[in-house]
Amino acid sequence: MLKVENITKYYGEHLAVDGLSFEVKNGEIFGLLGENGAGKTTTFRIIMGLLDSSSGKVTLDGKKIDYSMTDKIGFVTEERSLLGKMTVKEQILFYGALKGMKEETILKELDYWLKKFEIEDYLNRKIKELSKGNQQKVQFISAVIHHPKLLILDEPFTGLDPINVKLLKEAIFELQKQGSSIIFSSHQMEHIEEFCEKLVILVKGKVILEGYLEDIKKDYPKKKVVIKADDLKEEKITKVKGVTKIEKKKDEYLISIDRMEVVDPLFQAVKSFSVRKFDVLEPTLNEIFIEKVGALNDK
Repeated sequence: MLKVENITKYYGEHLAVDGLSFEVKNGEIFGLLGENGAGKTTTFRIIMGLLDSSSGKVTLDGKKIDYSMTDKIGFVTEERSLLGKMTVKEQILFYGALKGMKEETILKELDYWLKKFEIEDYLNRKIKELSKGNQQKVQFISAVIHHPKLLILDEPFTGLDPINVKLLKEAIFELQKQGSSIIFSSHQMEHIEEFCEKLVILVKGKVILEGYLEDIKKDYPKKKVVIKADDLKEEKITKVKGVTKIEKKKDEYLISIDRMEVVDPLFQAVKSFSVRKFDVLEPTLNEIFIEKVGALNDK
């Protein structure tokens, strides 16, 4: 289990991370979110032992992360960190050796991952000759070749088409089942919703929202209702107190309400119109993120 306990990091007088704490259990995928400059990269570097925090501590399975622990960590960064003149085989042998693996074991694992990602023909191709998407696959392989205890994924789907995104998602869930603790960071909120049960949102290094995604959505006051009904009159909807917005989409109405208590009076107002659909929609994480982060940026 990874434990981040009240870490703070200053660069001179600039406070980059402000009292950040969270835990990632074995087999758990945790979301670390924020705008550019929110403190995510600094946090990753502290977790990996590349930076010392100004205060607080980080432990993996109860031990401080230092050079004796870094072999248990894998990191997929948005920026390419591959050596373009090396072949795929040379690149992975190099990274595997850095993690203390034997060549025979590295090649066995590499064969498995190349087949899984459907790029086994690229074994002896130079990195610079590969597409951006295939380079990203090789970068992922380099991060997981040693079966990391902790895996950090920073925008892991960059450069991948939908088919290859699916392959990478399957690989991430496989590592989760094997017990890896995973930190996932992305600006694509639909990926966070798919992977993460728990998350933290940072703004200027400070936590503004944290907890289980399910609870965060329940506590978010704004909801939407989709209604499909015969000859529905808009004025019936507008008279309901708590309705904040009405959008007509083909033969459906998308109604924004400011609290869940509005659902029942809204249904009572429209039920006489032969309602064929009445669904209460959860807010998306993207909506919550924009409102929470945007509100602070406007101050």
